[in-house]
Amino acid sequence: MNIILTGATGTLGSQVLFSLLETRLQEIEMLYLIVRKKNRASAADRIASMLESEIAPVTIKNNQKTIKNKVQVVDAKEVFEPLSFLKKTNTYYFIHSAGYVNLSVDPSSEQEIFKENLSFTEQIFNTYKSYLKKFIYISTAFSIGKLDGILKDNYVAIEQNEYRNFYEASKHAAEKYLVKAGQENKIAIQILRPSVLGGNIMDRPSFFISKYMVFYLFAKFFHRNNSDDMVRIQANSDSKLNIIPTDYAAKVITKVFDTTVEQLNIVNSKGTQIFTGITKILETVDFKNFRLTQELLETANEFESTLEKFYYETIGIHLTPYLTAKPYEWDTTLLESILPIPQYNLEEYLVNTIEYAKENGFRNQRW
Repeated sequence: MNIILTGATGTLGSQVLFSLLETRLQEIEMLYLIVRKKNRASAADRIASMLESEIAPVTIKNNQKTIKNKVQVVDAKEVFEPLSFLKKTNTYYFIHSAGYVNLSVDPSSEQEIFKENLSFTEQIFNTYKSYLKKFIYISTAFSIGKLDGILKDNYVAIEQNEYRNFYEASKHAAEKYLVKAGQENKIAIQILRPSVLGGNIMDRPSFFISKYMVFYLFAKFFHRNNSDDMVRIQANSDSKLNIIPTDYAAKVITKVFDTTVEQLNIVNSKGTQIFTGITKILETVDFKNFRLTQELLETANEFESTLEKFYYETIGIHLTPYLTAKPYEWDTTLLESILPIPQYNLEEYLVNTIEYAKENGFRNQRW
């Protein structure tokens, strides 16, 4: 089995890499990691730093020699030169985990977001299509945009024009492109869609995540801007916060990428009630002067404090469309048949993930 993986230094990609090396190492002939140089660290140095870090599983540390013989790090500048590192006689599973997470609704951001998430994916597919056994695309469970009710795994068949941001729209467009291109080129396509990513629930260290995003940014904002200012937070009391531990999502991807599953939402079967979740997050960062409301805050004249105005001008722009969404949930029948979702107290988990982030100063992993 030969695999190409992008995004190996990212939040999910790093856990996918760990999971592949832990559970599929014997099956792997060669694993190619396409990685960017970062500052003074070469692509190879970044991967070495990951595999030797305290976060790396013990089984990986104990198999360094075998791993070095089976892992080839490719500088991202060679991404469109597959002849320089691949063999034409082999076929490859391509796991495209790299992506550009940007929830901006500013029209000036649209072109960049679509370039990174759609155009780059198109280029990758067309460059590698003659080498492919299968193309696995890591999308997002929110690529479907604004829907409610029970969501099933087949998003591609749904025509959707109302998205909360360009990120959702670009990921959905990439899904549709790949399924069509796969059919035209007779190449198997698999779309995997993780929900909001949270800290580890199965692996050590508990609650670890390499990059703090989405609900962590909410916690970070109020942790670092704690004051006596009153802040009203707009949310829909009927909505839920759906978080899936990153290590679980990675294990699902590792188990399913070489199966016949075509589309899969990697989501939690349960969600944390939104008012309860926000309250738990703010209590954990000791922010007390807030009020949850379903009222629509529309103009600058309605802001009750400088901090409230700052919130709605920054992260509130990106998060409010999710906090105010209509209630929905996912059908996890297929997911549970692949790997049962761990059972744990959602509220305790949410508190523990924020506590872990606080203890680490909300600092992203540097590798």
